[in-house]
Amino acid sequence: MPKIAYEHRNFSRTSATRIEQANDIIAEYQAAGFTLTLRQLYYQFVARDLIPNTLQSYKALGNVISDARMAGMIDWLAIEDRTRFLRALSSWESPESIIGSAAEGYHEDWWADQPTYCEVWIEKDALAGVFEGVCNELDVPLFSCRGYASASEVWAAGRRLQWKIRGGKRVRIFHFGDHDPSGLDMTRDITDRLVTFISHHAGVVYPERFDVQRVALTMDQIQQYGPPPNPAKATDSRFEGYQALYGDESWELDALEPQVLADLVRSNVEAVTNDDLMDKAKQREDEHRVELRKAAKFWTDELVPVLADLELEDGDDDA
Repeated sequence: MPKIAYEHRNFSRTSATRIEQANDIIAEYQAAGFTLTLRQLYYQFVARDLIPNTLQSYKALGNVISDARMAGMIDWLAIEDRTRFLRALSSWESPESIIGSAAEGYHEDWWADQPTYCEVWIEKDALAGVFEGVCNELDVPLFSCRGYASASEVWAAGRRLQWKIRGGKRVRIFHFGDHDPSGLDMTRDITDRLVTFISHHAGVVYPERFDVQRVALTMDQIQQYGPPPNPAKATDSRFEGYQALYGDESWELDALEPQVLADLVRSNVEAVTNDDLMDKAKQREDEHRVELRKAAKFWTDELVPVLADLELEDGDDDA
């Protein structure tokens, strides 16, 4: 993994210790297949009582990590920014390469025959990298709400989900959000708006045919895993109701271990999965992928020479 030094820096003893601690945490998570954001790394420092949970500590750690990467002391691929990325069109070296790529990337809807259809919705886009792996593994759609989901996206979801219900499926949304005044209310907001849109088009279906299940963050999980608390925002219009139930502290979803979040997704999705139907869907996909590989080989061995001859004939006609 690349540790590239672009400049020389002299670090204080405290900063050198932070860098060593960061590399230990990074190595631990890389071994488990996860890449951390800076905020997730920070919460690991806090959870291990290495630094206090303050805005000043977060900024200080960010500065040290940035300097350490420039000095070649932390892997450039070890920390990612999941909110900014390059977009570009795909390209291939040749016609046969796109057929081969299609074979390797061929995928069918594993849930087509399942009685239940589910999606995972998360409050924060910065956590998408943690959820993508397990959601892709389970073939479950992942939607990042970025706070309160926009009217356009919830309406589109309502239209999408009502067709699933009309097709005879039961629909379940697994929601993950912060445990704070707005984070808790987002589950209620998603439910209310989806019920409005779905019921309008598919009849009264809640909760018999559709529901939203808040998977995390819950108070039971906070007591079990002990994520570091933050002061709840007193300026939030929902603060008084939240304070009456939970006090002045709040907790962020980012503070849970990535493996914990992945396991929560897996256990909840598997609970609504018919294993026999899932195995049959995967078998069909494998069989069709083999057919595509044969098509790629046929293109190279049989079809290319034929096309070459056709091109020569066209050239002769033009002459």
